Amino acid sequence: MEYPFAVVIQWLSDFLLPLVRISSMIMIMAGLGAKNVPTRIKMGLSVVVTLVVVPVLPPATFTNLFSFEMILVVIQQMMIGVAIGFASILLLNTFVLAGQILAMQTGLGFASVIDPSNGASVPAVGQFFLILATLLFFAFNGHLMMIQMVVHSFQVLPIDGTWWSVDHYWDIVTWGGWMFTTALVLSLAPLTAMLVINMSFGIMTRAAPQLNIFSIGFPFTLVAGLIIIWATLGNFVTQFEFQWLKMVELMCTLVGCSP
Repeated sequence: MEYPFAVVIQWLSDFLLPLVRISSMIMIMAGLGAKNVPTRIKMGLSVVVTLVVVPVLPPATFTNLFSFEMILVVIQQMMIGVAIGFASILLLNTFVLAGQILAMQTGLGFASVIDPSNGASVPAVGQFFLILATLLFFAFNGHLMMIQMVVHSFQVLPIDGTWWSVDHYWDIVTWGGWMFTTALVLSLAPLTAMLVINMSFGIMTRAAPQLNIFSIGFPFTLVAGLIIIWATLGNFVTQFEFQWLKMVELMCTLVGCSP
């Protein structure tokens, strides 16, 4: 059986170009895009997902694979996939930032660990919040929802050589402000409690200057910080659900669907 050259090129376009967009999303998305996940597993998962979704995708209208324009199209597909996956990274970094704020204000910032997802040194509280947020991400079927989003993006943003709107980049930058807002809201109650404790130590210092406030206050602050984090941990799921809805809204804005 012989296949015409045009048929082979069309088949390659229908498979390789969607593979670029899907693999770009999987390489950076939360959980699966961590550094401790082997690249072979990420690439294998990308190929499997592409093989499954290619039959339901519209045919690629761009088939000029051996041209300079092909480089631009590949870059465009990478940017779309990275933008969708980057939304989940912003979701998790919200709680990492909240954990870092709490750790620095409660004196727990001395306990630092290496984050296996990005290889950076972060406070243990931030790593604890990252683990909780990652577990909730998979519990909310975030990985399946992101695959659904990237598949839907081929309906709204087909592979036809046209460039992606620049306004979408500004949407990602603007939404990044929610990361700092939610992190501050999540850590606001513990910060207020720690402020009251530090004010109490200040009053004690003025009332009894002979007390060594550093030897007494530092361990008390550590224990109080742990108790306050445990007492306010119930707000974690509520804030995660709020940030989750904002992430879904962002991805729907990027791919042009209704949340």
